[in-house]
Amino acid sequence: MRGVLAGLGPDDLVLVACSGGADSLALAASVAFEARRVGRSVRSRGHGVRAGAVVVDHGLQAGSAEVAERAAEQCRSLGLDPVVVRRAEWFDGGGPEAAARDARYSALAAVAGETGAALVLLGHTLDDQAEQVLLGLARGAGARSLAGMPRERGIFRRPFLGLRRAQTEAVCAASGLEFWTDPTNLLPDDGEVSTGSTREGAGPTREGAFTPLRSQVRGRVLPVLEETLGPGIVEALGRSADQLRDDADLLDALAAELLEQARVTDPDMAAGDPAEHVLDVEVLERAHPALRRRALRLAALAIGCRPTDTTTRHVDALDALVVSWSGQGPAHLPGGAQVGRVCGRLFLHAAPTGTSDGRTGVRPPSTTQE
Repeated sequence: MRGVLAGLGPDDLVLVACSGGADSLALAASVAFEARRVGRSVRSRGHGVRAGAVVVDHGLQAGSAEVAERAAEQCRSLGLDPVVVRRAEWFDGGGPEAAARDARYSALAAVAGETGAALVLLGHTLDDQAEQVLLGLARGAGARSLAGMPRERGIFRRPFLGLRRAQTEAVCAASGLEFWTDPTNLLPDDGEVSTGSTREGAGPTREGAFTPLRSQVRGRVLPVLEETLGPGIVEALGRSADQLRDDADLLDALAAELLEQARVTDPDMAAGDPAEHVLDVEVLERAHPALRRRALRLAALAIGCRPTDTTTRHVDALDALVVSWSGQGPAHLPGGAQVGRVCGRLFLHAAPTGTSDGRTGVRPPSTTQE
């Protein structure tokens, strides 16, 4: 935490995204402690920084407002200020997990903009990273997905990606903080959570409840892997993510250069076609298949296709338009986007009802899932 805060100025504000769970409460306690400390090490600042928190109420469960307010109260008790509780605004498109993630990040970004925060800190741990890598592996989404969550992207930072979940629970215990356990993190056959982990009116109600895929990986898949392959599987998955992230960053940069080289900017080339992007097939065809396929995926993201919904099947269809074209019709992409080939050009069309604000299935381009 000291290293994350080291580059901040005396008037900078850092916000903790706090749900009331063990990870984010431990993060809040660490920020509250370190923000006031100055000059204690070579990585410390010569001044204090301002530290606050934002609590997002997704409104998915009975009593969610009370859980959010309790988390806010604990953040205030730690000395964090300002502490903002924000109700999530839900957008169309994607499954329930993707929709919840989009709503959460939208709320965090909005509060950061309103308060002028320099950084927003997220409480993801090494356990979360291992789960993310396994989910990426199951989707067959390639090296970028296997690289997991980045430690930093834009204003977001994840200081705890090297810590296990048990360590954040220990931080809460040492700090006298009572954390909440989200019932969606429990499997349907789980018993009652440990005493003190839930609050009245917000306990888990599992019968018929939706269990996110991530929770099933956490509760079923990882324990089997540890039992079969031995302890240390979570750490090994984290190391794999670190190694693949550098590779993915380099390949994405090269693919972006290829995409820019293939882009047709002459308006006569796209006359009469309202396509958002027009690409030169010949430039793409000459490229290495690995770079070409990455460039085509980036092109799909640029017209609003969700990263988590754009699969290998979609990229195969785009690639066929370049290297195996025999007069076939357009490739259909997530969200209703389409790509067709005419006269040696690829014409990329966003979904007819999509807008650039991401509220109708079209999202700003991104190379990774947060």
